[in-house]
Amino acid sequence: MSTVALAVTEGMRQFELSVAYEVFGPPPSAVTGPWYDVSLCGPSTVRIGRFRLEPDGGFDRLARAGTVIVPALAETDEAPPAELVDAVRAAHEAGARVASLCTGAFVLAAAGLLDGRRATTHWAHTEELAARHPRVEVDPDVLYVDDGRVLTSAGKAAAMDLCLHLVRLDHGSAVANTVARSLVVPPHRAGGQAQFVTTPVPARDDHPLGDLLPWVMERLDQPLTVDDLARRARMSSRNLGRHFRSVTGTTPLQWLLTQRIRHAQELLESTDESVEGIAAATGMGTATTLRRHFNRTVGVPPDAYRRTFRARARTRIRPGEDDGGTSDGSNPAGNPAGTSAGTPDGGTAPKWSPMA
Repeated sequence: MSTVALAVTEGMRQFELSVAYEVFGPPPSAVTGPWYDVSLCGPSTVRIGRFRLEPDGGFDRLARAGTVIVPALAETDEAPPAELVDAVRAAHEAGARVASLCTGAFVLAAAGLLDGRRATTHWAHTEELAARHPRVEVDPDVLYVDDGRVLTSAGKAAAMDLCLHLVRLDHGSAVANTVARSLVVPPHRAGGQAQFVTTPVPARDDHPLGDLLPWVMERLDQPLTVDDLARRARMSSRNLGRHFRSVTGTTPLQWLLTQRIRHAQELLESTDESVEGIAAATGMGTATTLRRHFNRTVGVPPDAYRRTFRARARTRIRPGEDDGGTSDGSNPAGNPAGTSAGTPDGGTAPKWSPMA
């Protein structure tokens, strides 16, 4: 069973730690098959916010884990504990996959794991991270960065996005979506989405896209066009585009294409349907069209994606092994969840986007 170690020490924030435990801890009842063996690793007793934790073991256990998660530090103006930094470095050298949540990136940077790599952290701390660690390529405008065995997330809710991304890498989109539904969060927000947007999140149930997006998701097998969506929303195509930009950060056509590709991923993972059949079920029309868009978005053809996912499911590759991910989220090795590069056209979207 895959092992996940959560590194805990005095002065960490409880939110990111609890997010990681919720995702990698006991799975929802609908998830069957192998799951993670999660443990807390740290000093004998630590205070996290208003809570006291009794870790399952010391920092030495990090080096025996397949995946190491470093939650957020409450204070970044002081150097992180040397014992934690050394343990994280040792775990990476032993082959573990290491991920930081929010300001946990300062620990990875202190360990030298981010040197020469693209990384992110909470937008309020990106300048500080870049100033203290000039060898790190800090990207302040993304939710998370997947650089193979080293991953970093932005703050707060982005920690959930990265954790679900890891589940998607290990178990596929269908399982990750099941976990997301149990946590009542969006099933997927790509890493390339922006951390912070000035456009307020629409909170009203009567927002013009409130009914449209679920309606579209139920009809992905149909050859919907932007004009179809505009008619359904009872507005002009131009007005529809403006609302889509304000809510999702992308165009109606690109959002629709993204949903079709994600549905195709699920079908490739969970069914034996032919590529032609999946093209029809996702509204792509022909296998040629599906292959072109799938390859451009995911980085591999549909058939290779299916073979890679099935192979990983059979062998259960240790999550700590380098799967060939790249700093921009592209997927030349055929990773079954090469979706961290943002929207299909390489654009970015806002911090929150319905159904994304």
